[in-house]
Amino acid sequence: MQSSAGKKWMGRTPSEWLSSLPIFSLLLLTLIIGTGEMVHGQLLRLGERMFGDPANQVQYFLLRADPSAPTCEANPDIDALVAKQVAEAETAPKSDLDALFGDVAIDPNEIRASLEAARDQCRERVAVYERVSKAITPEVEVFREIETGFFGIFKFGTENRPLILLIMVAIAAISTTRHYHHINLRPPRTKKDFQVYSLAMLGANLLMTISTSYYLKLQYDSGVPVESPVISIVSIALFAALSYISLKDVLKIPEHAEEGGSYGMGLLSIPLYAFMALNAGISFFMDDYVAGLAIYFGQITELSSIFLNLALYLWAGMLLKQTRVVSLFMDILRPWKLPPEVFTYIVLLAAAIPTAYTGASGVFVIAAGAIVYKEVLAVGARRHFALAATAMSGSLGVVLRPCLLIVVIAALNKEVTTSELYGWGLFVFILTSTVFMIIALLKAEGRVIERAKAKDALPQSLRALVPVSPYILIMLLVVYGYEYLLDTKLDEFTAPVMLPVIMLFVIIFDKLRGGPTKVGGDTTADKKKNEGLEVAVRSATTETIGHIGALIMLMALSISVGGMIERSGIMEVVPAEMGSVWMALTIFMLLMIFIGMVMDPFGAVILVSATVAPIAYSNGIHPVHFWMIVITAFELGYLSPPVALNQLLARQVVGEAEMDKAAEETKGKAFYYRYERWLLPVYTLMVGLLIVTYGGQALINNADSLKPVSHFLGLDQLRPVELGDSPAAGPAVDAPAADAMPAVAEDAAMLDPAAQPVVELPAESVPAVVPATPAAAPAPSPAILQAEVTEVVSNWAAAWSARDVEGYLSFYSANFELPGAVTRSQWESQRRTRISTKSNIEVDISNLNVQVNGDEATAEFDQAYKADKYSDKVRKTLRLKKEDGRWKILTEQAR
Repeated sequence: MQSSAGKKWMGRTPSEWLSSLPIFSLLLLTLIIGTGEMVHGQLLRLGERMFGDPANQVQYFLLRADPSAPTCEANPDIDALVAKQVAEAETAPKSDLDALFGDVAIDPNEIRASLEAARDQCRERVAVYERVSKAITPEVEVFREIETGFFGIFKFGTENRPLILLIMVAIAAISTTRHYHHINLRPPRTKKDFQVYSLAMLGANLLMTISTSYYLKLQYDSGVPVESPVISIVSIALFAALSYISLKDVLKIPEHAEEGGSYGMGLLSIPLYAFMALNAGISFFMDDYVAGLAIYFGQITELSSIFLNLALYLWAGMLLKQTRVVSLFMDILRPWKLPPEVFTYIVLLAAAIPTAYTGASGVFVIAAGAIVYKEVLAVGARRHFALAATAMSGSLGVVLRPCLLIVVIAALNKEVTTSELYGWGLFVFILTSTVFMIIALLKAEGRVIERAKAKDALPQSLRALVPVSPYILIMLLVVYGYEYLLDTKLDEFTAPVMLPVIMLFVIIFDKLRGGPTKVGGDTTADKKKNEGLEVAVRSATTETIGHIGALIMLMALSISVGGMIERSGIMEVVPAEMGSVWMALTIFMLLMIFIGMVMDPFGAVILVSATVAPIAYSNGIHPVHFWMIVITAFELGYLSPPVALNQLLARQVVGEAEMDKAAEETKGKAFYYRYERWLLPVYTLMVGLLIVTYGGQALINNADSLKPVSHFLGLDQLRPVELGDSPAAGPAVDAPAADAMPAVAEDAAMLDPAAQPVVELPAESVPAVVPATPAAAPAPSPAILQAEVTEVVSNWAAAWSARDVEGYLSFYSANFELPGAVTRSQWESQRRTRISTKSNIEVDISNLNVQVNGDEATAEFDQAYKADKYSDKVRKTLRLKKEDGRWKILTEQAR
């Protein structure tokens, strides 16, 4: 990104004040949102331990606000009130309705009992008020200010997550557009390049402005109250601002633009964002779907959590670049003087771990690609080889636990589970990394490298561990701090929040440690990064802005392209029945490569799940096998011309100067070495994809003849599916494979005599003596089981109404299907917060209908919920299962 010139104020340029500082604040707010529920849950528990008084029935939630004094009379004159009500009743005029029922005798005793009950309730409220008021000490007031203040920030962030994302993207996109930082096939250099670039951007942004404006008008014209008009208004303002910037760029070419060039070559400078917006926009406009671009762009706010996590991953990667961590870790390997190919192989294996946490290969390329390139180049590798390694540095780990992309696939496709996909993903990872190693060694140039002796290299590696150990300790302390203080483990859901926190602690230690701090190259920008903590964090944030603006805008428009493809009916051309599983594999493999070329991974998974996956299953491709093909093909698409997104990202992070040096270095060499940065990744992923596609199907078809190897690999669980048969649906989260694979059910039937088909024999062939079968214990009657479930549902609602959080949570199974991408501890923390922060909850159940089938049951009912000033009514369905003699809730759905 080009630095903006301008007068500095307090040592910062206007661009830094208007972009870096707001983005830094929004990223911190996103961290607070991510940890808010965990922290607030712990604050509530701490408040209960510190200030709760069970002896006096005072809980902390009662102390979170000053109580209101009861307005009722605690010591009324009961006799006078009884006499008054009796007199009023006797003198009250009779109505026609009273005449229908005759005279009703007035019972003073009933009136007295009612008044005494009201008096007792009033006295109890007064007693509670006095106990609570007495318990609110200055210490409680200080603590609750902290707790409620934090809750207010967290609540604001959670409720406005889409708006936070949109503002962050708007600031970043404006900065990215101003500095020509969008992703394109080649950056603009000449005046004609800039003219084509600016005109394309102007057209794209004008289409986006028209579409977002028209969409807001449609919402107002519909007569239905617009739910979040501010989202549409910010979107309109964003694209209007981008249009204005692009218009200025059309009218004024940058001074640094070179003379010459051609308009044909200038087409390669068009940002992919603009290319996608123009194609999808024109298609939608021609189809009289003017609001199409706005609607599909709005999907980023619907998926705000994913894109905010993406921003945090990018920030963590940029913070990592400002430290010596990677260089110090590489010092452990350097004494061994490994060949560049072997060294790169080890680096790619190590890179697979953070890639698995980021969930997308392109994110890792942006976050750490420059580091990978620098380190591979430092051991003597060819520049093209280092560029190839950089481009595919994130491609190998997307199939490993705990990649979020796998979780999304399992959530959208009940035919597969995360355990199955992660298990087979490990085999795909081993396969593709091995293929890379083989090709790299076969294409290695004949170099004479002095091998290090173990007796010399080992002591140096051990000494290199010393400066690394403090960083490892810091990382472990943060991870264990989250686990023991906030009851949160590092996984695919918490990694976006925990990794930036880890890197902030690492960079603080790194900059305060002193000593040699050189990071990166010898340019002015690289030297500036080493000036101190504040400069390092600011530099990392500034780099993050460019990547957020470029990547998220590109991903948002790729969703529009997916919509264009879906509306075009192209997917309907794919035949439902292909007759041969091999033909189906070939067609789907090529289709997935194409989709990988034009769409981001999350949008592509949504499109494929809805349109292609069911056809693949019906054509005999096993779901687990299909998704392994999809993921591998996507990665090949991200590395293949003409787009090759990961190659473009690699080019962006290493800089044009290195690209020019690479081209100069390979002049006169063989074809492979001139284009190695393209060919090595494509060769690796293509060979891996062919083996996964055809080799995988061959192994599945011949699983029986490969025992016991097939049993060890799990191939006996992936038997071929008959054409026309749809695999049995299984749970989307970790569950025994038998629940998801029909073949396993068949195997179980073979082992279970009770499941064998009954063969009717002629009467004369039946033996005269038949062994007696032990009598089975009588099963409970359906009426009894229904009564049990009814009681459980009633007790569940009662615990909720009483704000008995632990009792309420005890009704849920350990296998409860969690809503959204949250862990069990996060969900429980969320429920604790929402229940304990209410002063009053009422949950009423009516029209209950219970259906029992063995040890499973379904309960449908009308639920009326009221808490403080909020209330709603829904039709709810609970699915329960009997576990260890108790009915537990497996799923909970409302409509």
